[in-house]
Amino acid sequence: MTQATDQAFYDRADAHIELANQQIEKFEDLGKVSAWMSARSFKSGAELGAAREEILKYFCDQYRMMLEDNLDEHIEHFDRYMLGKND
Repeated sequence: MTQATDQAFYDRADAHIELANQQIEKFEDLGKVSAWMSARSFKSGAELGAAREEILKYFCDQYRMMLEDNLDEHIEHFDRYMLGKND
């Protein structure tokens, strides 16, 4: 049995991708703005495929670091954020 795609998750991800695409003008290394911009820097699917793991690692590592920081902050400030209490 395959797990159903969480469409709401994909919708949120698409919103983040759109935001990243809007930031293209601010960065010199466009490959670090979005996966689409990473793909644009290659001349063929084979060349992109050869860099697949590097691209995945970069984006996954960056997302994981951001998510860990955000989660750690919420753990540290749980009472304030979730219960409305001051530290």
